[in-house]
Parts: sequence; C-alpha cells; structure tokens
Amino acid sequence: MPNIKPVSDLRNYTEVLKDVAVGAPVFLTKNGRGRYALVDIAEYEKMQATIKLMGELAKGRKSGEDKGWHSHEDVKAHFKEKTHE
Repeated sequence: MPNIKPVSDLRNYTEVLKDVAVGAPVFLTKNGRGRYALVDIAEYEKMQATIKLMGELAKGRKSGEDKGWHSHEDVKAHFKEKTHE
C-alpha cells in the first residue's frame, strides 16, 4: 500500500523521512493531489542507471535498424580481438 502524506507533514520532516526506504517511497500531496515523491537515494540511483541503460539500448536498436545488424560471430570476433590487444 502506498505511503501517502500531505506536504504539510514536512513540518516534522524527521518522521516523514523515517518512512522512506528502498522500495517504499513516500508520496506527498498538495491540495489533495499527488505532487512529490521521496525515494531512498539507492533507489534513485538505480532508477537513473535504468534510464541511462534504456537510452543506450534504444540508440543501439536505432543504429541496428538504420545501419544493419551485426552477426553473433562478428561481435564475438570483435571482442576476442579486443582482449588480445
């Protein structure tokens, strides 16, 4: 169940921060509507890494569609060559 609190609870922010944990963000409302999310820093960093990875995968897919795909054997040979340099 999501942990939802009014933003006015930040007057006693130490109590609000106690409820923030990995996998358990605290959602803050303003005027009865969702406005902010407080997340644990480890979870934030994981989300940022996931976003970056998804962006890189999208670029790779676009490159493959535009310029053509490499075969498994070509990729394997490329990296084998790189490890012997």
